[in-house]
Amino acid sequence: MRLRRRFDHLLLALALATAALVPVSALQPPELVQGEPQATPASPPDPWSEFRDAAVKLPLAAVLGAALALRPRRRGTPPRQAAVVQTQIVLAVIGAVIMLVVGASLARAFGIVGVASLIRYRSKIDDPKDAVVMLSALAVGLASGVGLFVLAAFSTVFLVAALWVIESFEPESKKRFEVTIKAGADTDALRPKIERILGRHAAQYELRTSADDEVSYDVSLPHDQPVEAVTNALLELDPSGHAAVNWSEKKAKAK
Repeated sequence: MRLRRRFDHLLLALALATAALVPVSALQPPELVQGEPQATPASPPDPWSEFRDAAVKLPLAAVLGAALALRPRRRGTPPRQAAVVQTQIVLAVIGAVIMLVVGASLARAFGIVGVASLIRYRSKIDDPKDAVVMLSALAVGLASGVGLFVLAAFSTVFLVAALWVIESFEPESKKRFEVTIKAGADTDALRPKIERILGRHAAQYELRTSADDEVSYDVSLPHDQPVEAVTNALLELDPSGHAAVNWSEKKAKAK
């Protein structure tokens, strides 16, 4: 719920900032700009100009956003989450796309404010990058809606490439379990064999409790690693068939 509220606030703040950055001259009637009457012909956008601006400004926004997101960390501060770092980089690109869409058009700026006030994403968002991809879709849709087709296409390709690159540095996601093993009165003596089995299945483990007839571990497994194979290997430690293995998954705490 808190993340959804933050996403709504982020949309509105981005839209208001966009409107605030429109040049003052856009607020004046054409006849008052520079003291002379000026015509305002509705000329179609120049595809080459769109491509040139996007090819310069989007990579620059990505580089500057990366410089901020990957700034040196002070000693004693908590480590930064990979998803948050990636989100900050992509947000810089989205801001550049939206400003390219708005240009000096007051109507477009207030249109973005109106769209942002209508959008409410009610589904659960676990990864902040999902919210950023939704903002990316909004920016690309705005570009398409005002006829900036080259900008929309280039922005889509650039954002997909940027997400592919930065997500390649993301650590592998894991599932966490509390595993309890009971294999008779000598269960504690089987700890070396149990830990070899866990290591063979790419599990990270930490001993929690140890007793003669029971041991328990805090275990992290890759998401694509099934627990069935580990369970079968652990059960084979008791040839009599009386061993028991219990997996209790630990859910990530909501932030």
